[in-house]
Amino acid sequence: MALTALYSASTGLSALTTQLDVIANNLANVNTDGFKSSRANFQDLLYIEKEQPGVENANGDQRPTGLYVGLGVKVSGTQVSFLQGPLLSTGQELDVAIEGHGFFQVQVEDDRAVNGIAYTRAGNFALNEDGEIVLANDQGRRIEPGITVPEGTEGISISTDGQVTALVPGDSQPRRIGRFELARFINPAGLRQIGENLFGESIASGSPVTGTPSEDGFGVLRQTFIEGSNVDPTRELIGLIRTQRAFEMNSQTIQAADESLQTIAQLGA
Repeated sequence: MALTALYSASTGLSALTTQLDVIANNLANVNTDGFKSSRANFQDLLYIEKEQPGVENANGDQRPTGLYVGLGVKVSGTQVSFLQGPLLSTGQELDVAIEGHGFFQVQVEDDRAVNGIAYTRAGNFALNEDGEIVLANDQGRRIEPGITVPEGTEGISISTDGQVTALVPGDSQPRRIGRFELARFINPAGLRQIGENLFGESIASGSPVTGTPSEDGFGVLRQTFIEGSNVDPTRELIGLIRTQRAFEMNSQTIQAADESLQTIAQLGA
């Protein structure tokens, strides 16, 4: 019936609106350090089963196919892509990129993430008023485990395996002041997106496994580099065009169903 088509097309418009929101967020973050793009996944809804396949007719022959009418579509979820973003040279000694697997760990409020620890690929770091290495954003999240740079330090070196050394006046050799640790998850796509370029642990992601960069499958660190957004603007714009055309076709379906219902109403008048 035209009424079924009307409702099915309306679910299409709702799902495509969500997809449009996801694409818009990807494009808005095309220059966000360490950002990971998302995509909307779709699934069909219930079906009206009018005829079952395999049912015998009067002659004893089996029906080779069934007769099903679908009831539309919905967004089943959004899936984050953790493909490596481009490494961009900045020349800043506190900029660090992860080349390979792993996340930096930062401290957040306990109500935002499990154990007050969130995870990020953004490596744009700075120092706070206490000399602690923090994320260079409006919140200044401290890294975990914490690293404090001595006052008067003339230079900081971060090795590929995460060791941090500082050149302090009066010392004959660079002083080791800490080490970056990375975390990884069995299912990173199951992480919660909590804003600020941060992810939170969830039941779906599994518990974090922490370790030393460049060991046990963890990525290596690249000082004076930053990982850029992995958003592909060309792919997103193509997706935007496809979404727009699909939206138009569903709108036309609603119009056609409305005209059919109008014709039926006029026949009954």
